Amino acid sequence: MSSYLPTLKQLQYLVALKEHGHFGKAADSCFVTQSTLSAGIRELETLIDVVLVERTRRVVRFTALGDRIVEKAHRVLREAEELAAIAQASAKPLTGELRMGVIPTIAPFLLPRLLPRLRRDRPELKLYLREETSHAAVDSLRHGHVDCVLLALPYATGEVDSEMLFRDRLFVAFPKDDPRDPPAYIGPEMIDESRLLLLEDGHCLKDHALAACNRPEMRAEATMMGTSLHTLVQMVDNGLGLTMLPEMAIDGGILNHTDIVARPLRSDHPWRDIALIWRRNSPREKEFRLLAGILRDAAQENRQLPDVA
Repeated sequence: MSSYLPTLKQLQYLVALKEHGHFGKAADSCFVTQSTLSAGIRELETLIDVVLVERTRRVVRFTALGDRIVEKAHRVLREAEELAAIAQASAKPLTGELRMGVIPTIAPFLLPRLLPRLRRDRPELKLYLREETSHAAVDSLRHGHVDCVLLALPYATGEVDSEMLFRDRLFVAFPKDDPRDPPAYIGPEMIDESRLLLLEDGHCLKDHALAACNRPEMRAEATMMGTSLHTLVQMVDNGLGLTMLPEMAIDGGILNHTDIVARPLRSDHPWRDIALIWRRNSPREKEFRLLAGILRDAAQENRQLPDVA
């Protein structure tokens, strides 16, 4: 085997530069100086005798081969991390560092119930949270930036293992003086798509809401403008339309101090499935399944959730 192999540090520098597109920002993310990061990448290029990055005063542009090397570097770094994870998994479970991605339509509603339980029951666990949209979170998992992701299904996750936690029902929320206020449930046919406010692209809740209604014309007519559920609630409270909210957000008090009424959606599948996912064949699978159980228990503290079919 050749002794002239790229180092993990060099690969980390290259991946950071690709992620940030700027030498200074990449260096900051690696906790080194810009000159150290630049020198490390030049050493890598000299070592493998190819140009990976085209440098100009204003632009950092990766060559086609550079992009291929970055993709491979992601996998090498991920495998290196899993070497350390094998040893950690053989020790006491759920100790040390764990990086978890969480989507914005879950994080503010479930984590306040989860974190106190984890601090109490797993004081040796150092949990680092990364809040991202579903697409970004799955990408972070694939590239090894996080160890697992808490998200809502169905969603295209690629090759992962998962454990279902619970079903989160969908509700239709509207101003309390709306003359079409039904007594108990709202069917999809009752929703005025011209007044429907949804999250902007990148949030899987938008797709879950539209799929639950099973009205294709809604996708074209609904106004997709909210950056967060709290923003949508404020717009509805100001009479600008109606929206769809997950039950965990309502249980978490998102409608407190508003003049908004929420009614359950009645359809063939008026819910989203909350799950924990991780990379397939991860050596920490046992830990993730244990964490899934803790997540499930935390969610059930405030209400009785239906079993996942």
